[in-house]
Amino acid sequence: MAKTEKTRYSDNELAEFQEIINNKLTEAKRDLELLKGSLSHSDDNGTDDTGAAFKMMEDGSETLSREETAQLAARQEKFILNLENALIRIQNKTYGLCRVTGKLINKDRLKLVPHATLSMEAKLRQ
Repeated sequence: MAKTEKTRYSDNELAEFQEIINNKLTEAKRDLELLKGSLSHSDDNGTDDTGAAFKMMEDGSETLSREETAQLAARQEKFILNLENALIRIQNKTYGLCRVTGKLINKDRLKLVPHATLSMEAKLRQ
C-alpha cells in the first residue's frame, strides 16, 4: 500500500504552533499599544519655544510621522487579526492547510509566518 500523504498536523504540532502564535500575538499587541500611544502623545514635542520656521518644518514632519505611525498601527491590527484567525484554524484543526492546493504548508514556513494560509507553491503561482 502506498504511503498516504499527511492531511493535517497532529494535536501536539498544533499545540506547538499555538504557542508560537500566542507569543507573537502578545508581542504584536504590545507593539500596537506603543504605536497608539505615540499617536496620542505626538504633540508633546515641546516646540513652543523654537522659531516659527523650524516649527513649520517640525509640524510638516510630524504630520508625515503621524501618517506613517497610523499606517504601521493599521498593519499591526491586520497582523493581529491574521494571528487570531490562525488560532481559530488551530481549534478547527484546519491550521496549516494551503487554501489553494489543500496540501499541508511546510512546517518551517509556518514557524516563520505562523498566519500563512498559502504554501510556497501557491504563493509562487500568484
